[in-house]
Amino acid sequence: MNKTLLLLSLTLVGLLGCQEDATQTTDPAVEAGSKAFDYLVELSDGSVGIGARATGTEAETRTAEWIQDKLTGWGYSPELQAFSYTRRGTEMSSQNVVVTLPGQSDQVVVLGAHYDSTGVSVGSEGATDNGAGVTSLLAVAEAVAGKTLPYTVRMVFFGAEEVGTKGSEAYVASLSSEQLTQILAMVNLDTPVGGDILYVHSAHSDEGEYGCDDASRYSFDPKVRDRLISLSQQGDMTPFVLHPSFPGYPEGETGSWSDHAAFACQGIPVAYLEATNFGINGEDGYDGYSQTTNAALWDCYDADSKSACDRDSETQWGKIWHTQYDRLDRMEEVFPGRIQSQIADSTRLMLRFVQDPGL
Repeated sequence: MNKTLLLLSLTLVGLLGCQEDATQTTDPAVEAGSKAFDYLVELSDGSVGIGARATGTEAETRTAEWIQDKLTGWGYSPELQAFSYTRRGTEMSSQNVVVTLPGQSDQVVVLGAHYDSTGVSVGSEGATDNGAGVTSLLAVAEAVAGKTLPYTVRMVFFGAEEVGTKGSEAYVASLSSEQLTQILAMVNLDTPVGGDILYVHSAHSDEGEYGCDDASRYSFDPKVRDRLISLSQQGDMTPFVLHPSFPGYPEGETGSWSDHAAFACQGIPVAYLEATNFGINGEDGYDGYSQTTNAALWDCYDADSKSACDRDSETQWGKIWHTQYDRLDRMEEVFPGRIQSQIADSTRLMLRFVQDPGL
């Protein structure tokens, strides 16, 4: 069996469990989760689809067009928002893909995920970072096509995140004061699969961690995070949790290193979905950059100390994103069925949220 057929077969096994007849599945969330994985194969598996999408390359541009084509096929009218930025003295260009899902209220909930990737030189295809975030949102858009939601939902697929969140900064900068005041919440999906534990974060309670231009506008209101935690506890999925407190970061709070930051700086409550493992004493401490305790991703892992056997000689540190492990074939070898299960969870959670945000 070729790799793609194997992956698709595992999708059915992982998501349908012990059901003997897949045609009996009627839960739209199960179907959406399965499609999210199928789209992830199309997006990140370079043997059958786009593969790595390094910032500033033709593959990044082709991905934006691929996202736009998917949304158009489901009856939406997505727009490409071109923007430019300077990197290492060179003028660069990219684009966001923006689509609006109609709601009964003109107040807006923004869902975002970046589609560029990094680590191509070591073999990464950006499956977990952040193909899974992109395809979870695509599956949600498909599942609710033709439905009217409680609030207007705007999905933004950001370009150029891996070189400094350029896409989200450009998107927020393009909004008028009136448009900003219409946004009730922003949810960022960045690496929502791959790691050992599913987390939801809010912004940091110390604005200084974000360095906003206007600190008076900053919001670290955790209400969106807490709503998502509650929705994840309603059954039929793995509950998301808050990360434990570690030096510099109180329980459940995160830094400014992804696309939620520009929104928090404008006073918008944010939440950030991430799969990692904050219980590991990694290369730089308990900071979530070591995603797994799986021994295959360590030179030597010591379960007692939850760290490397030899911190001076360790080279892998249990890391997935930006490494040779961030690709579907390697992840399936090390974690059979994990990506299928986790992408189903993030998709189900987003479906619950857009239909009942509780804001």
